[in-house]
Amino acid sequence: MRPTLALEATVYTPDQLMDRPEAQIALAGRSNVGKSSLLNALAGRRKLAKVSATPGKTRSINFYRVEPTGFYLVDLPGYGYARASHAEREKWARLMEKYFLGCQALRALALLLDCRLPPQQLDKNLVDFARTHGLPLLPILTKADKCNQRERAARQKEWEALLPRRPLLTAASTGLGLDELWRCLGAAAGISPADGSAAVEKESRQACLE
Repeated sequence: MRPTLALEATVYTPDQLMDRPEAQIALAGRSNVGKSSLLNALAGRRKLAKVSATPGKTRSINFYRVEPTGFYLVDLPGYGYARASHAEREKWARLMEKYFLGCQALRALALLLDCRLPPQQLDKNLVDFARTHGLPLLPILTKADKCNQRERAARQKEWEALLPRRPLLTAASTGLGLDELWRCLGAAAGISPADGSAAVEKESRQACLE
């Protein structure tokens, strides 16, 4: 049985951030990468996260509690939205900086990448940021249903040249890769497998993260 998600908090300003001792996995990606659709697919609910045809609509940090395990998926504002004003980008940057540098419970960064596009510079910049701060990366290719098998393999190979592991293939509309993604999110959060084996847990985490 898959875990469930519940929206627990929405944060717009740095002073609204609260210390939460539970493990957190941040979800980041370009403004049109399909984060909201993937969150809804993971939750098994159509309207948990708002999906819009207009990029850049998520302007807050949204904390989704994973039940029954209790860790958080943290939905970050999408980046790279050209129509956002300079003031808006500055505001988001301050919020992101406060979260990334101040969250002691942050365990990994799930980086969402559009399967239809070759590696983009903004995505590579975030990879560099994570490495600089020692933050484990979980790369995820979204919208894989929009690509044929050859295109999927090519995109994985391109990213594998930049990262030590191949990104997971996912598709919110078909459910492709969601079970594997849940397994890796749990491993990144430090959730023990059903048999409680520490060795198996470590192996699972290493298999999922950079």
